[in-house]
Amino acid sequence: MAFAALAGCSSAAPLFSPDGLPTTQVQCSAAGGDGCEQQARGMCGGPFEIVRQTTAGGVRNLLFACKKAG
Repeated sequence: MAFAALAGCSSAAPLFSPDGLPTTQVQCSAAGGDGCEQQARGMCGGPFEIVRQTTAGGVRNLLFACKKAG
């Protein structure tokens, strides 16, 4: 059942932010509220920085970098 909930989401291979941190891109429904942020927080296990976000055709793309602890 959890797989079905995640089936509409996808992620791409890591890139790097200007400060050298690896980044990840997730996609979610533009109507889904903070779904992309929840995915990012879960993947990072905590805080993250939004590098770029776009919305097109009802799909939101969020490129983020996990913040280092401490």
